[in-house]
Amino acid sequence: MKMKFYPLTFKPILKERIWGGTKLKSYLNKPISSEITGESWELSTVSNDVSVVDNGILKGKNVNELIELYPNEFLGSDTIARFGKEFPLLFKFLDAKQDLSIQLHPNDELAKKRHNSLGKTEMWYVMQADKNARLIVGFKENTNQEAYKKQLDNKNLISLLNEVEVKAGDVFFLETGTIHAIGAGIVIAEIQQTSDVTYRVYDFDRVDANGNKRELQTEFALDALNYNVAKAHVTYDSKINTSNKVVHCDYFKTNIIPLKEVYHWRKTKEAFTVLMCTQGEFEVESNHTISKYKMGDTVLFPAILDEVILKGNATLLEISI
Repeated sequence: MKMKFYPLTFKPILKERIWGGTKLKSYLNKPISSEITGESWELSTVSNDVSVVDNGILKGKNVNELIELYPNEFLGSDTIARFGKEFPLLFKFLDAKQDLSIQLHPNDELAKKRHNSLGKTEMWYVMQADKNARLIVGFKENTNQEAYKKQLDNKNLISLLNEVEVKAGDVFFLETGTIHAIGAGIVIAEIQQTSDVTYRVYDFDRVDANGNKRELQTEFALDALNYNVAKAHVTYDSKINTSNKVVHCDYFKTNIIPLKEVYHWRKTKEAFTVLMCTQGEFEVESNHTISKYKMGDTVLFPAILDEVILKGNATLLEISI
């Protein structure tokens, strides 16, 4: 019998972090059991963290199994042409109760050479921010390795870095090599390449529950860093019932849909598309079935689905390749 495809949701993969909190539960209704839960991996094929479907007839199958069984229907011909039978993206929600470490990610070339991995280009969408919450994104002004190393050794790295106060709706696009950190009091939706390679360069001398500091990768970071000012903040339109361009790069395309009542959504049949709900509630009508979603839900639409009606009042991030 031919598979009747439908929008897919996945069991969240929850990660404790030294900087995590409880907003993933209180704000996004995730089933956390710890007061230091920092990340909810919504859709992942990172080794040992492969997402499992939690709705419908495909419930219990993981993403890799779906790709093996239904490569064209699930991924789409464009995805396969570019990335093979690999799911190229990782989707997360993050809750920073404390400041994250100051870090950066290598490009594809370095990541392949050192870790047999992809690099990590990513974008952040700020869902909630406490008063005076801020991010670190790049350097205040162009610098060089010598000046960077001097301030790092003196534990004065912050003096070189660009701190930005943020509010809900702000977007930042982080190319590989950009030094960055999420500050305390922020909930973020993150879209990135399928990679878990991070070079942590400063962690405020914090220790975990056992009194241990986290490992730093300061030497690896030296030739992975972009020492120039990063133009990371992204402005975008917010036209109602329109797919507004936010970030389009070599690895993903993110648009934003401010949904009001009814939107006849057009998606390609050549690639999968993901919707992340960052505000409100909505329904999806597809293949004569209706599914309901709310803020904090991440929904994957297999490539083969193309006739979709969205109903409700919500803010949706629309991500494809």
